[in-house]
Amino acid sequence: MDKPRILIVEDDLDLAEMLNAYFSVQNYDILTAAWGQEALTISRREALSLIMLDIRLPDIDGYDVCRQLRSQRRTQHVPIIFLTEKRDRVDKLQGLELGVVDYITKPFDIQELRLRVRNALNRARQQSLINPVTDLPELQLLEERFEEVLAGDQPWSLLLLSILGLGELRAVYGFVAADEMLRALTLMVRNALRELGNENDFMGHLEPESIVIVTTTDRVETIRERIQKRITQSIEHFYRPQEREARQTDYLRLEIGNLDHTSGPHESVEALKSALSATVSPHEADSE
Repeated sequence: MDKPRILIVEDDLDLAEMLNAYFSVQNYDILTAAWGQEALTISRREALSLIMLDIRLPDIDGYDVCRQLRSQRRTQHVPIIFLTEKRDRVDKLQGLELGVVDYITKPFDIQELRLRVRNALNRARQQSLINPVTDLPELQLLEERFEEVLAGDQPWSLLLLSILGLGELRAVYGFVAADEMLRALTLMVRNALRELGNENDFMGHLEPESIVIVTTTDRVETIRERIQKRITQSIEHFYRPQEREARQTDYLRLEIGNLDHTSGPHESVEALKSALSATVSPHEADSE
């Protein structure tokens, strides 16, 4: 999205029109909904940056809308600001428990609302640099680390770890099961790096299901062996009992690639990423 896209869910049409006009001038892309179900339909269709949500709606209240938004992967991390006439502490706590990032009561100062929207979007941008499942840096931060590697004069080594088959696991058992596996595998990698790596080593996502370790050439092989051993020993436990009974335990696989400073020169971060991806080879990380 070129502009941040805001969904305003408000059944007071005059207020909705005013907010639409005001925030459009502030260079936001604005969508509006007067009903809770309409808002949920829009949220499934559109990529949203932020949602302003009235608690009192004609069909379902804002709390129920918020619960459903938080249960959908597409919107579970989208910042939500409650617009409400309610001032009770219990109502505010209920909103905060549902993951609402801010809470503003009517009538409100439009300049204050503008600042709250800006701050919520800034916080969301910062959080978007960290993967919500693994708590690892996303691609943008990894690329910044690659730039430092290319600009420096110290020996370096990159280890690329990709888990294949998470899409199949997700299709059968849902995204929660796949996320749990990715989170557990990340913990194994993190522990191996903590035990065997250097103080300045770095981990980040090249792809949602691929992790890159930036370390030194003297440590990389030991780290690689430890990670491969632990994942090999553990991966069978991520299959369901019925899969193990049917011996359908071959779709989760580990692929490993390795690149070091002797492979260059690499003219750009993109060239470095391409060279690293080309080193990937499959390893037996599944049970027989």
